[in-house]
This record gives sequence, structure tokens and C-alpha cells, in this order.
Amino acid sequence: MAIRKILTEGEATLRKRSKTVTEFNKRLHVLIDDMRDTLNESKGAGLAAPQVGILRSVALVLETNVNEGEEEYIIELINPEIIETDGEQSGVEGCLSFPGVFGMVTRPETVRIRAMDRFGNYFETEGTGLTARAFCHEVEHLNGEVFLTKIEYMVDPEDLKTQDEAEEKGGV
Repeated sequence: MAIRKILTEGEATLRKRSKTVTEFNKRLHVLIDDMRDTLNESKGAGLAAPQVGILRSVALVLETNVNEGEEEYIIELINPEIIETDGEQSGVEGCLSFPGVFGMVTRPETVRIRAMDRFGNYFETEGTGLTARAFCHEVEHLNGEVFLTKIEYMVDPEDLKTQDEAEEKGGV
């Protein structure tokens, strides 16, 4: 397993549509494991294969909606498709491929996804809040879209630092 380089703005691969995964083999497993290491290292909420230069329909999303005392975990999504959405949420969004760029983005509050696991088995899962936001964000990456097209208005990174500090002190 290895940490892969995350592509940043200007890389053509970020705006290309991924190919459907048809072979569920060791090569795919290495990609997924490397992406997991890369996501953990970056402390992001999700990562799509095009972000590490691979045009395959593979994405990882951090499940943050866990019970108290449980640890967050990564959901592996192969050939994911959004099959249902509900509600609406607006929040500040960023992207590992666009460091330092943040904007207000409106997404569904709840998203249901159908995908395959690393062995080719279909499953469905549902996410709310940040997980729903990440499902949408990563599926867009697989379609060659980037979050910049969804931004309603930009948010200054300095404002985020102030908000984080306020939350740590019990405010906001």
C-alpha cells in the first residue's frame, strides 16, 4: 500500500469521465488500498480514482454518521450511481484537488447509492449530511465534473479558521 499523489487544478484527468470497472482483481484491490491510505493521509471526506490519475469508476467516502463511541469508516464504491435523493443542505465544501478553495454548495440532505464492492457484489447504502455531500461530490468526479461548477459563492479560508476556532471554544 502507498500514498498516491493527488492531482490538482489544471490536470486534464480531473475533467474526464471514468470508465466502468469490469475486472475485480488484485490490481483493483491495490488501487483501492492505495486510495484508502491516501485518503487517510489527506484527512479528507472522500477521494475518487481520477484524483489519483486513474480513470476508473472507483471512489471512497468517509462515513461520519456513526454512533458515539464508534469510529468513522471508509465506504468503498465501485461503479457507483445515485439512485435516490431527498431534502437539501447547504454548506461549505472543498476538494483535495483544489487546495485552499472553498465555496458554499447546496446538495441533497440524504443520498442513496447503488455500487459494487471490491469483489463485484452489488450493494446499496444511504448517507446523510456530510456523507451524502461526499457521495455527490465523488460521483461527480467520476463523471469528470468538479465542485467548482456547483459553488454558489466563494468562502475565504480565513473565515473557516475562525469558525473552527469558535467551535472548539464552544461557539458557533
